[in-house]
Amino acid sequence: MKATVGDRIIRASGKVDGTVRDGVVTEVRGADGAPPYTVRWSDTGEESLVFPGGDCLVEPVDAQADVAQVEVAHPRSRSWVVRVALVESGPSTTAEATLVAGDVGSLRAVGRAQKDPADAEVPVVGDEIAAGRALRRLADALLGQAEADIAASTGTHGHVHT
Repeated sequence: MKATVGDRIIRASGKVDGTVRDGVVTEVRGADGAPPYTVRWSDTGEESLVFPGGDCLVEPVDAQADVAQVEVAHPRSRSWVVRVALVESGPSTTAEATLVAGDVGSLRAVGRAQKDPADAEVPVVGDEIAAGRALRRLADALLGQAEADIAASTGTHGHVHT
């Protein structure tokens, strides 16, 4: 991996629901663009020494761009959390998917699955179907919210292609 001052570095979280971080390389300490790098993180403004691994990606910037321009182009990173709660009652499974997302607030959707009496008892299938339906409805609600936000900011009806 090679980087130059001003490149953007993106680091995935090591945890399933962890935050993806991004920052700007402010110093290259290795020879010929090799690590380690000093990175100013966009979420905290703090700098740290980074030895990137497989969880990192470097986005090169134009050699003429300065660090301030890079920070304007990538001003923040954020994480949204989706929680799916499942309730099984006899042959029926209900899933509730809730998105908690800072500026967006909270969106909720429900999906249901009903086991056919002739089907074998495999509870995970009902969970998968109910959760899949809830997540699909949650995605539709999120796209609908985006369309409403577009209309509110532009004064025209916006359609988000899916």
